[in-house]
Amino acid sequence: MAKNLQDTTTLHNGVKMPWFGLGVFKVEEGPELVNAVKTAIKHGYRSIDTAAIYRNEEGVGQGIREGIKEVGISREELFITSKVWNADQGYESTLAAFETSLNKLRLDYLDLYLIHWAVEGKYKDTWKALETLYKAGKVRAIGVSNFQIHHLKDLIQEAEIKPMINQVEYHPRLTQKELQAFCREQGVQLEAWSPLMQGQLLNNATLQKIGNKYNKSVAQVILRWDLQNGVVTIPKSTKEHRIIENANIFDFELTKEDIEQINSLHDNHRVGPDPDNVDF
Repeated sequence: MAKNLQDTTTLHNGVKMPWFGLGVFKVEEGPELVNAVKTAIKHGYRSIDTAAIYRNEEGVGQGIREGIKEVGISREELFITSKVWNADQGYESTLAAFETSLNKLRLDYLDLYLIHWAVEGKYKDTWKALETLYKAGKVRAIGVSNFQIHHLKDLIQEAEIKPMINQVEYHPRLTQKELQAFCREQGVQLEAWSPLMQGQLLNNATLQKIGNKYNKSVAQVILRWDLQNGVVTIPKSTKEHRIIENANIFDFELTKEDIEQINSLHDNHRVGPDPDNVDF
């Protein structure tokens, strides 16, 4: 169990990935973004997650450079993730998209590169490109995002290298139990996007009650629940006090009863698209 912000889980290829990081979905290019990344690094975050479609890789790269300089750490101490967008899927176009992301971030390599969605008829060729990048040492780990069990089975059947990560929508109203069990069985680490359900859970009475017991916010309760369930998590925030608060979850532990109460909120509710009906 993660004891601090820099604690890591070991992926099936031996690469260590922080349990906790910063997501930057819907954060536009500009000073606010640069500052959020820099602030997160300053407060001990070592994992930053972006994607080509967020159109903010340049700002993320700048925040990384400024953060590294300010804190006096090396690039190697950070874990940087990006993702190939649906329109760029396919073998050659994925290789090109990767280079574009790398150039925008101004990095020599990525720590993790993901297929953003399972685009039918394309994700296998896209995966071959990720395997090529991995073998060439341009990325330390490769994985997928928004893959259901049937997508994973289909991919693993033909893949030379198994995905190391599956990043999916995961929060108390979408607990993804079967998917997590399958990933565990396959040695694929589950990672949560939108862990706070885009803020929609923050007034939930059950979660508030649990939070009051530990003198913690609802956000902190949810993020702690992620970690205790063995799920890597990357909450998004641009405000310094939230960035600090989100990460302040290593000084309490939810009981089995708390976890069961949180699990009981599951009603298969998605805030994002259904991975089986991706038409973008």
